[in-house]
Amino acid sequence: MDLKAQLRSVIEWTNPAPDVLFMKWTEDGDEIKNASKLIVGPGLGCIFVYEGKVAAHFDKEGLVNLKTDNVPFWTTVKSFMQKLESEHKVGIFYYRRAECPNIRWGTPAPIKYLDPMFRFPVGLGAFGNYSVKIRDSEAFFKNIVAGAEFYGVRDLQKLILSRITPLVSDILGKAKFSYVDVDGHRAEISTAVVEQVGPVFKTLGFDLTDFRIEGTSFDDETQARINKIADMAAAGQAAAAAGIDYAQMMQLEALTEAAKNQNSVAGTAMGLTAGMGLGAMLGGVFNPPGPGGRPAGPVNPFGAAPQAAAPAAAPAGDDMQAKLVKLKGLFDAGLISADEFAAKKKELLDKL
Repeated sequence: MDLKAQLRSVIEWTNPAPDVLFMKWTEDGDEIKNASKLIVGPGLGCIFVYEGKVAAHFDKEGLVNLKTDNVPFWTTVKSFMQKLESEHKVGIFYYRRAECPNIRWGTPAPIKYLDPMFRFPVGLGAFGNYSVKIRDSEAFFKNIVAGAEFYGVRDLQKLILSRITPLVSDILGKAKFSYVDVDGHRAEISTAVVEQVGPVFKTLGFDLTDFRIEGTSFDDETQARINKIADMAAAGQAAAAAGIDYAQMMQLEALTEAAKNQNSVAGTAMGLTAGMGLGAMLGGVFNPPGPGGRPAGPVNPFGAAPQAAAPAAAPAGDDMQAKLVKLKGLFDAGLISADEFAAKKKELLDKL
């Protein structure tokens, strides 16, 4: 095979992949020694390494004429490599000068602290992205890449994450936002993070051009506590809409569940007792106390014998409307069935 037919006259990195940060151009000494031009494309740079040392560095795009331009060490390299003397090693490393956008980050473990509003333990995680741009390629090449033939954005991501995770965790832990407030303070947290981690990027040879918190998450224990609080808040709102307090709401739910338990003799007895109690509760809601604090109609408090009472007077229009609203609230909250709602509604309307 004719070796000369394979020799290149131009060194160029074409179509660099977006996930590549540093890449060695070739290991073929023939291609290097016979090249006459070096092309540095837009957003790229090039580092020449000779015998383990950086001998030339091109950090601006353009064309370099290796035969006529005053390129350090090039004449010496060519003379040494004319006979393919392998002990004289040359490496050409292209690197990315353009911005590396949207690199992912995330806390590897939940950050623990005490919720300042609800006083329960919180396990908070956060995730987002950042963008960087290399500012000192030679320092990064010497201290981190260390002559590796390939160094990708993912390698940088692992390095950065190991450096910034403790700082981000410390900021979130000290901020101690309540779980209901943390998402509303993402911008504030991001600003604090940039102030802390920006110098870390600079020591590595990069500028931090953007940092974002896209979202937060909670561990399973925290999420269970949050769900419980949300359920209680929803139940409280339903109780208020029905015109009863939260304690009465809980009693109604317990009585309704007990009344549904008909799977055994004991369950049947419990259901009958609970049903009587539910009737007493509904009676208390829809037959408010009359003059002197006595019930205006029959009341059966949890199975107690019905008390005699004077016949209730026909309800006034406004009072009837209030009772219907309360009845609808109980139905919307799922505390009474559709049949119970229809029967009670008919009973009230029959009194008109």
